[in-house]
Amino acid sequence: QVQLVESGGGLVQAGGSLRLSCAASGRTFSSYAMGWFRQASRKEREFVAGISASGGGIRYADSVKGRFTISRDNAENTVYLQMNSLKPEDTAVYYCAAAATRFTIPVPSGNYDYWGQGTQVTVSS
Repeated sequence: QVQLVESGGGLVQAGGSLRLSCAASGRTFSSYAMGWFRQASRKEREFVAGISASGGGIRYADSVKGRFTISRDNAENTVYLQMNSLKPEDTAVYYCAAAATRFTIPVPSGNYDYWGQGTQVTVSS
């Protein structure tokens, strides 16, 4: 069982930055690939970024490449999402998720086993 708690969301102007954190419980954090997803109002949840269990593999959605950076600290059981050059279209509830796979980075949300409660990110124009 893994429990995930996100933090760091808020209101920011376009062009600004935010750093999201996701703290995980349990001693097996380093066995899980981690992902960040987002869900805007009246839209489906979408993949934003993912990182492999070791941190050696990373992938991003095309919409955030060059602006967002995912990282993880396995000693601290935490995964981060640094978001720069934010745009109004980045407004959404952001979720972190854990997938019980060591060597891949799943994209479909159905491949993730555990989810946080979400944190709201609002980017004003």
